[in-house]
Amino acid sequence: MTKAGQNLKYLRKLRGWTQEEFAQKLNVKRSLIGAYEEERAEPRMEVLELVAQMFKLSLDELLLRDLSVSNGSGGGSYLQKRRMQKMGDSERNLIHFVPVKAAAGYLTSYADSEFIDELNTFTLPMLKGGQYRAFEIIGDSMLPTPSGSIIVGEKIDSMDDVKNGQAYIVVSKNEGIVYKRIQKNAKVKNKITLESDNPNFQPYQINTEDVVELWLAQVVIGKVASQQRWDVNSLANLVTNLQDQVSNLKKKMN
Repeated sequence: MTKAGQNLKYLRKLRGWTQEEFAQKLNVKRSLIGAYEEERAEPRMEVLELVAQMFKLSLDELLLRDLSVSNGSGGGSYLQKRRMQKMGDSERNLIHFVPVKAAAGYLTSYADSEFIDELNTFTLPMLKGGQYRAFEIIGDSMLPTPSGSIIVGEKIDSMDDVKNGQAYIVVSKNEGIVYKRIQKNAKVKNKITLESDNPNFQPYQINTEDVVELWLAQVVIGKVASQQRWDVNSLANLVTNLQDQVSNLKKKMN
């Protein structure tokens, strides 16, 4: 007898899902989930493969290891130990990737280690030290950085460390996840201005108390074929627009 049934029950409760919710995610009947958990039936291979993919497990781990208990000293379940080992391996510089489809969940679970651990990860050799995260951006507001690009940002812990004119991934309660340049006003410390690189998009302000995370843009990853090209007239218009924006900001600050 494998441990698949008790592991499915443990994993379901770990996520706080009902049997009906778990059944919908696995595309099976709720009664089958009950049968699996009570070990009245063995899960089919396609179900096991889907669960393994969902929780980043191997089939051996799912079938043979009791995920709810520790198999060594130090306490904690196997999954908890695996998460700690994964997150604590600083030499690997793991970068968790937040795709657009996960953005809504990230806004409510950005501080949840279990949610973060289930995101896909990758590494970049040029990034050393620090905490990094990657976000997929959609839209034309930051052209010539095209829609669909991946922005890798370094965690910024304090608004005091933000530098004017630099690009950040800004995670806020009301605006969600946006990629913008930040301008701070020394006279109005409770607001920041978010600016787009595309002059067709107007700057706007948000309250600093609404900001929950800041990531300083370090690397842009995108498809070569999707890179935009600017002609001389477009560049000239962009420079003129930026100059007008700077002049308006200076007037407001004075």
